[in-house]
Amino acid sequence: AKVIDNSRSNLLTYSSLHLIAKRYLIHSSDHIILESPQEMFMGIAMHLAMPERHRVQWATKIYDILSQLKVTMATPTMSNARKPLSQLSSCFIDVMPDNLIGIYRTIDNFAQVSKYGGGMGIYLGKVRAVGSDIRGFKGVAGGVLKWVKLANDTAIAVDQLGVRQGSVALYLDIWHRDMPEFLQIRTNNGDDRMKAHDVFPGVCIPDLFWQQLEEDPNSTWYMLCPHEVLSVKGYALEDYWGDEWTRRYRECLQDSRLAKRPIAIKDMLRLIKSAVETGTPFIFNRDTVNRMNPNGHCGIVYCSNLCSEIAQSQSEIRLKQQTVVLEEGEEVVIEKTIAGDFVVCNLASLVLGNIDTESATELRDTVHTIVRALDNVIDLNFYPIPYAEITNLKMRPIGLGSSGYHHLLAKRGIAWESQEHLSFMDKLYEQINYYAVEASSLLAAEKGQYARFEGSDWQTGQYFAKRNYTSERWQKLAAQVAELGMRNAYLMAIAPTSSTSIIAGTT
Repeated sequence: AKVIDNSRSNLLTYSSLHLIAKRYLIHSSDHIILESPQEMFMGIAMHLAMPERHRVQWATKIYDILSQLKVTMATPTMSNARKPLSQLSSCFIDVMPDNLIGIYRTIDNFAQVSKYGGGMGIYLGKVRAVGSDIRGFKGVAGGVLKWVKLANDTAIAVDQLGVRQGSVALYLDIWHRDMPEFLQIRTNNGDDRMKAHDVFPGVCIPDLFWQQLEEDPNSTWYMLCPHEVLSVKGYALEDYWGDEWTRRYRECLQDSRLAKRPIAIKDMLRLIKSAVETGTPFIFNRDTVNRMNPNGHCGIVYCSNLCSEIAQSQSEIRLKQQTVVLEEGEEVVIEKTIAGDFVVCNLASLVLGNIDTESATELRDTVHTIVRALDNVIDLNFYPIPYAEITNLKMRPIGLGSSGYHHLLAKRGIAWESQEHLSFMDKLYEQINYYAVEASSLLAAEKGQYARFEGSDWQTGQYFAKRNYTSERWQKLAAQVAELGMRNAYLMAIAPTSSTSIIAGTT
C-alpha cells in the first residue's frame, strides 16, 4: 500500500480511464467500481509476484513498469489477475484430427477456451476433402467446410461472459483440395449455406507456391486430399516442410492413384486477393516459420493463432483407448488420450514510446521484470482444458511484444521512410531480444529450464547462427544459454494491443 503512487493515474488519458473503468476495474454486482486504477495495477503485480521468494520486491518492480505504462499485459491478464478464476492466457492453438471423435473434441476445446476469454487458432489441414472416402465408401466425405460452419456457430453460441463473442482463426494448406471454397467463406457472393462470416480463414503457404508463381505465372497448381495421400502413400504430406515437403508433393503429383484438382496458379492468387476485401485470409508462410523454429526437434508448426503472432510446435490430441469399468455398480466409460501439443501463449507488450530506450539500464530492467512476470503467468494460470496446461508447463512459452513503434519514432524525430529509421529499429529490437534471452537464461539457472531444452536450437547455438547473432557479446550469451539453459521455449511475439494500447495512450 505504501508503494502505490496515485499521481501516476495522471499518466492516463480520458480514453484510458473510460476503457479501464468499463472493462478492467473490478465492479460489484450492481456496477459500482470497487478499485482505483493504481489498486488495479498493484493487484495485478501482487498476483504475478506470488510464486517469488521475495514477493514484495517483485510486486513493487512489476507495479512500477505497469503503473508507469512502460508495459501492458494482455487483456485476459489485466482482467483476470487478482480474481479467483484467473484465466490469464490470450491465445490457444489446436490441431483438428481426421476423425469424428477428434473433430468434436477440437470444437469442445474451442468452446471451453472461448468461455474463459481466449482466442483460438485451429489447423484443419488433416481433415479429408469433399468427395474423399469414409471407411472405403468413395465420394461421401463432406470436406472441411462443414466443420468450418460448426466452428462458426460455436463462436457465436459460446461468448466470453457476454463481453464479446468467441473468436477463431481456421488454417488450411494451399494445396488442400477444398481451398477454393475455403477462400470464399467470408465473401458476400455465392451460396450463403457455404458461408461462415464469424471465423477468420488463414492459408498456410509453402515456398514452392511463391517460387512457381514467380517463375511461371501461367502454370497450374494442383490440390490434393491429405487423407488420400496418407492412404495411398503411407505418409501425411502436411507433416513435412521445406525441401522434404516439396519432394514428397512432387512425388504425389506423379502418382496416378491420387486425384488432383488443378487450378491456374494466377486464379489461386486472385482468390486470395478477392478474399482480402474481408480483411482475410491470414497468410502463414510455413516453411519460413519452421526454418526459424528454435524447437523444431520436437515437432512442426502447422499454423498460427487467432492474431497470427504465435508460432510453436504443435501436434494433435490422439485417442488411445476407451474402456468400460464398473464403479459403484455403474458402468463408466473412461477415455484415454495422448495429449499432443496444444499451444498456449501468454502475452505482454513493451510500450516503446514510454520507455527511455537510450538508457540500457531502464530497457534491461523493464525486459527482465516482464519476462519474469510472464513466466509466473504460466504457473498461476487457470487452464480451461488439461491439454493446454500440459503443453504450457512443458514448453513455458511467453510472447513479449511491443506497441508504440511510431510513437517512439515521433518522439525521437526520426522520419518513417528513412534509413535512419530502419537502422535504429534493427538495433533496438536486437537489444530487446538480447535482454529477453538473457533474462530467460538467468531464470533457468534460478528456477530450472523448460523440459524440452535438450536438442533445441537454444542448446546447439543454431538459434543465434540462424539470426546472424555472431558478435562477441552474442557469442558469450550463446555460451551462457548452452550452460544454464532457457526457462522459456519461445520468447517474443508481436501481441495485438487494440485495447491495451489505449490504456498506454499509444498506438
